[in-house]
Amino acid sequence: MTDTTPPPLFAAQEPIFPKKVSGKFRNLKWAVMIVTLGIYYLVPWIRWDRGPNLPDQAVLVDLAGRRFYFYWIEIWPHEFYFVAGLLIMAGLGLFLFTSALGRVWCGYTCPQTVWTDLFIATERWIEGDRNARVRLWKAPWTFRKIRLRAFKWTLWAVIGVATGGAWVFYFADAPTLAQQLFTGTAPAIAYITIAILTATTVVLGGFMREQVCLYMCPWPRIQGAMVDEGTLTVGYREWRGEPRGKARDESAGDCIDCMACVNVCPTGVDIRDGQQMGCISCALCIDACDDIMAKLGRERGLVDYLALSDTPTADPNWKPTSAWKHIFRRRTIIYTLLWSAIGIALVVALFIRPEIDMTVAPIRNPTFVTLSDGTIRNAYDIRLRNKHGEARDFRLSLVSDDLLRIELEGRDSLVVPVPPDTTFRQRVYVSARPQDAAASADRTDLRFWVEDLTSAERAHSDTIFFGQESFDERSHDGP
Repeated sequence: MTDTTPPPLFAAQEPIFPKKVSGKFRNLKWAVMIVTLGIYYLVPWIRWDRGPNLPDQAVLVDLAGRRFYFYWIEIWPHEFYFVAGLLIMAGLGLFLFTSALGRVWCGYTCPQTVWTDLFIATERWIEGDRNARVRLWKAPWTFRKIRLRAFKWTLWAVIGVATGGAWVFYFADAPTLAQQLFTGTAPAIAYITIAILTATTVVLGGFMREQVCLYMCPWPRIQGAMVDEGTLTVGYREWRGEPRGKARDESAGDCIDCMACVNVCPTGVDIRDGQQMGCISCALCIDACDDIMAKLGRERGLVDYLALSDTPTADPNWKPTSAWKHIFRRRTIIYTLLWSAIGIALVVALFIRPEIDMTVAPIRNPTFVTLSDGTIRNAYDIRLRNKHGEARDFRLSLVSDDLLRIELEGRDSLVVPVPPDTTFRQRVYVSARPQDAAASADRTDLRFWVEDLTSAERAHSDTIFFGQESFDERSHDGP
């Protein structure tokens, strides 16, 4: 009887146990891991003195105060264009490195790669290298297997808690929040965030691993538009390696089919099958293959960073293109110029931005008020920003083509004391007497000026004064 059962739509995940390897690319990955994790875990604890009225944490996202502090730089909500500029630079930087070196971001600095590397290193330290981990995976559940797995999962959980804990420290004073976390007095959102990040770190870095790169991450699908035949990517020199055979077979190529490149791959890719979505360009296969070639006394570079355009031709004068020519091409130069232009613009904007600022919001309910003597009065809410670390006195004034009077609610003068590093709201009234042109005009342009009496720095904002005519015209509209 013929079996008519349809094949399953989804195959079960085959666990991957990368083999330990040493070499220049593995050492580079260790260095990147140490630097990136060191920055992530340690930066919230760095102090930076900004004065008595400001937080002393070097990097702080102050959601309550709506500020972002980065060492000596302070970003206000209305300066979000700095953050947008940095995000654009990050995108262009990703395009630049991908067009030059393929998925080098995925192989070295992607958080999923870094934490997966850390989890694999922890697993290898507890359970042994590849062969030992494969045997343990296939072995029945004994006391030894339960003990090793429990120890591994416990360390993974510790790494996950440290990851989530480090993240919340960026949003509050780290020493204070750490004390609150250990004493049980921290806000509930802190514990919830740590719990969520702990779970996601362990699941994504410990259990899913390469599945995130293969099925969840959109970048492998996007990178096809970023690379071309001149991009340097990890590849296999098929013209050298094929046909595969034994080391003593003189008619065979350099590849002896030892599977070393496959056994060290964290995503289980066989680089000899050509470019694949699963390859993250970590270059561990280069280290593994170079080690085998060195033992056989053959030239290194059977697996190497190479471009598709470097395939040998029948031309006897053919020579591979220099790696630097692949990196510095028109495409990468354009990305570099765009990236640099945005960076320079952000730096210039950072240094020329004023230390005081103001915004004016006219009160439109009602648009204006007519006083008993016929005076027309408009009201405005003015927000004064003092970006200094000490209180400053700001003086308001008005410029208009018509004779308008200005007065501040609750104050006898036009001077407003503004606390340090805050935005202060002041209600302002502008009036026009009946005989003045502005009182009867539909709209009168005016400009508010604010002056810092300490530094003499000034800022302005334009707005409109509405007169009696605008009301009269509206009241007569219609049939």
